[in-house]
Amino acid sequence: MLKHIPNNISPELMKVLMEMGHGDEIVIADGNFPAASHTERLVRLDGHSIPPLLESILMYFPLDTFVLCPVTYMATPEGDPTPEIWNKYEEILIESGEENIGTVEIDRFAFYDRAKEAYAIISTSESALYANVILKKGVVR
Repeated sequence: MLKHIPNNISPELMKVLMEMGHGDEIVIADGNFPAASHTERLVRLDGHSIPPLLESILMYFPLDTFVLCPVTYMATPEGDPTPEIWNKYEEILIESGEENIGTVEIDRFAFYDRAKEAYAIISTSESALYANVILKKGVVR
């Protein structure tokens, strides 16, 4: 055991976060996302939802300040409302103290393609629809 490590950060997840370099991306996937078929580096966090996990990750994970939008959401189909969970993500991003918290939405299939190129995918039990998010890693200053 270590002190001050949240219980939703598994040893495997901490290792992945530490291995990642500037510009690498990590996907935090909801329970419906086809995570296992989209990566060879899968971190399973069954039983966890995304908002508290995002809070914990941002304690250690710097966002990329060299891009306009280091946070990417999976866009909803045209005409569907914005997922309420995104408002929670925005609150968490602001509270994290990160300098660059620009976000962007991309189409579901573009998101899937980008997820295949990500360093890793974290599979959660999040039940909110369109809760998937990609974080681009920056540098520690």
